[in-house]
Amino acid sequence: MSIVHRPFVLLFASLILAGSAGIARAQEPEPSPSPEPTPGPAAASPTSKIFNPDIAVIGNFLGAIGENEVDPRPSLDMEEVEIALQAAVDPYATANFFLAFGPEGAEIEEAYITFPTLPGGFLMKVGRLKASFGKVNTFHAHQLPWTDRPLMNGNLLGGEEGLADSGISISRLIPNPVLFLEVTGEVFRGESGVFQAPERGDLAFGGRLRGYRDLGEAVNVDVGSSFAYGHVAPGATARIVGFDATLRYRPLRRAIYRRFIARAEAAWRRDPGIADASLLTRMSRGAYLSAEYQFSRRWFAGARLDAADRPETIDESDKGVSALLTYWPSEFSQVRGQYRRIRYAEGPTSNELLFQFLFSIGAHGAHTF
Repeated sequence: MSIVHRPFVLLFASLILAGSAGIARAQEPEPSPSPEPTPGPAAASPTSKIFNPDIAVIGNFLGAIGENEVDPRPSLDMEEVEIALQAAVDPYATANFFLAFGPEGAEIEEAYITFPTLPGGFLMKVGRLKASFGKVNTFHAHQLPWTDRPLMNGNLLGGEEGLADSGISISRLIPNPVLFLEVTGEVFRGESGVFQAPERGDLAFGGRLRGYRDLGEAVNVDVGSSFAYGHVAPGATARIVGFDATLRYRPLRRAIYRRFIARAEAAWRRDPGIADASLLTRMSRGAYLSAEYQFSRRWFAGARLDAADRPETIDESDKGVSALLTYWPSEFSQVRGQYRRIRYAEGPTSNELLFQFLFSIGAHGAHTF
């Protein structure tokens, strides 16, 4: 080929290649716009559960072996089934319902609405509440680290029902550089396991001051003082003062294998006196001390010492000691055995082996720390 024709050949070849590339691009489908991301469960707002609340069902099965003439229990008993429903009401409030079903029927254990963003940093609960008195009084049955409640709660605070009533609770954090500090004030209708309200104006009142502090990366301490006041008969009132302390140890590097918790509570109750005994007032005392140690991933061992006066009598008290072993197959179930020995004021001494199966299904909100 001559030198004169070579530029024309190169130009012609380049035109053919450019045309082929244009045809190929024309045949490629245009990319469709990517769809907008749909929010997943993690991005859902709290109000999305208004019509679909978290629901949990918790079973509490108890058994007893041995003798107890004063407080006998059935050999086998489905003591309680609790149904919990929890959800956001709107962006400003949440609701909690806890319904308990047992051999004696059904009851509302708790049912309240919480307003966590009130002006001034206040938090308010309205409904049927467990009074913020100490630690154990606020626990539901499945939250207890034992199969039963301490004698102090049974004798001085109304037993299983305890200080629970319809009312209003207001609490607020007190910022300071030393410790977490929370103060709570409550007013109730006046009908509970301890108090009775003969008249509409016979309200019951309560209060609690709680302090919490970390003592290191693995140790913390939680202390509190509580007060309750209400009527027990027409023109007669009772007062209860309590103190509680909790020490927790949980090493971060072995948190699923080791844990130690020590609890202690004490209460003083003042009731109207007895006329034929020439007493203006009666003072009853009660306390417990307990410890629980996790020695394996699923095994816990514990012990508890109890002592409590009888508020309806003079100079009579019950004393007890317990040893416990608990197995956690998972966070949804527990198997617990408890040896309990109680020397009652009437004289007899009970020796019992109590065993418990706890199991739950559904989504259950975290308990108060």
